[in-house]
Amino acid sequence: MTIEVDIVSRITECFPQLREAEKKVARLVVDDLSGAASASITELAEEAGVSEATITRFAKAVGCKNVRDLKMKLAQSLAVGQRFIHESPDESGIQGVYESIKNVININRKIVNEADVAKAVEILLGARQVLSVGMGGGSTILSQELQFRLFRIGFAVSAYNDGLLARMVASTADSKDVMVALSVTGYTAEVVEPASIAKQYGLKVIAITAPDSPLAKVSDVVLPLVTDETDFIYKPSASRYAMMAMIDVLSTELALSQKRRSRDRLRRLKLALDSHRGGDDRQPLGD
Repeated sequence: MTIEVDIVSRITECFPQLREAEKKVARLVVDDLSGAASASITELAEEAGVSEATITRFAKAVGCKNVRDLKMKLAQSLAVGQRFIHESPDESGIQGVYESIKNVININRKIVNEADVAKAVEILLGARQVLSVGMGGGSTILSQELQFRLFRIGFAVSAYNDGLLARMVASTADSKDVMVALSVTGYTAEVVEPASIAKQYGLKVIAITAPDSPLAKVSDVVLPLVTDETDFIYKPSASRYAMMAMIDVLSTELALSQKRRSRDRLRRLKLALDSHRGGDDRQPLGD
């Protein structure tokens, strides 16, 4: 697989070494990527006030084969979205971080389907072991969070955050095992493929992911996630809080479905922690 170098970054890096005429072209291109990507070489030359030969030299100076290659790379940069190219006016500050978390949780709260949650709980209650799979940033951490929630109420659960290892585990798992696959987008191949392999070997797959995504389509139960991304790219995505909330919903429903066992395990955990760290009676259980 060929990884394309971001042409906007390349132009910025090369700018000090460009000739004056080429710098005019660079300013034109960076200021209007969309226009530059669609303009002809003649139009670019006229707009920048340079010759067509300068446009060609500029393309080669920033690592492109020719002007056509330059325009193709500009189009690729545009595909990632304008919010990653031009500064967003959003200056919501500290309170904005909390507001975005609250908003995404409220959005996802409204789409929770209690019947689907109940079905997921039923599947997990019958599992020999739970395979929690998540890759990337938030999904990696939250697959581990699912492990931390479930082991304390008596479930055999392991988190897998390596794509190759997840495929290996999926191909050797028992049909009585259950995979919980976590992906905000549902398009991450390193999660979708292990889920597909698990299905081939008879495992039930529960997905916490975007509805109608590739991961959702290979899963037995989908607990949907809806993202609410803005053009303010500097703040981490709030979508992982919605995923965490769904994990809390699942773990709570599982604990309630077998209160005696859950209470016994949680009491044992509390005793083990208090004897180790001390403190008052209201400290969290290992958090």
